[in-house]
Amino acid sequence: MTVRIRVRTLIDAPPAAVWADVERLETHVEWMRDARSIRFLGRRRRGVGTRFACRTRIGPLTTVDLIHVTEWKPKKVIGIEHRGVVSGRGRFTLQKKRRGRTRFTWDERLTFPGWMGGWLGEHLAAPLLRRVWKHNLRRLAARF
Repeated sequence: MTVRIRVRTLIDAPPAAVWADVERLETHVEWMRDARSIRFLGRRRRGVGTRFACRTRIGPLTTVDLIHVTEWKPKKVIGIEHRGVVSGRGRFTLQKKRRGRTRFTWDERLTFPGWMGGWLGEHLAAPLLRRVWKHNLRRLAARF
């Protein structure tokens, strides 16, 4: 079973400005409270095919999330695949809104391993992850 988590925010900046920030994957640790470090696995830093290990911590749990960028549409979408302990797919979507603002949506579908509670772990973790990611989006929006 897979759990879906979606959070969104409205950012007071146009998509081009928001994109200029979020396309720099190495800076995600500056606004993602749960992301502790990013280490690229290869030479790529942008675009489809970029791979990195993201050390993540929520409460007492620390994991290394292996991430592969699977979709890259400048000023619109970054899609990723999780290939670590927690598997799944995620997507950041930027949508132009009125008055030069951007609707930023973070959408994930995640599967937890049995030792993390499997189905039960997914449903217990979803509200916590949703809360952490909403906070992350407030931090991202505050950059503008």
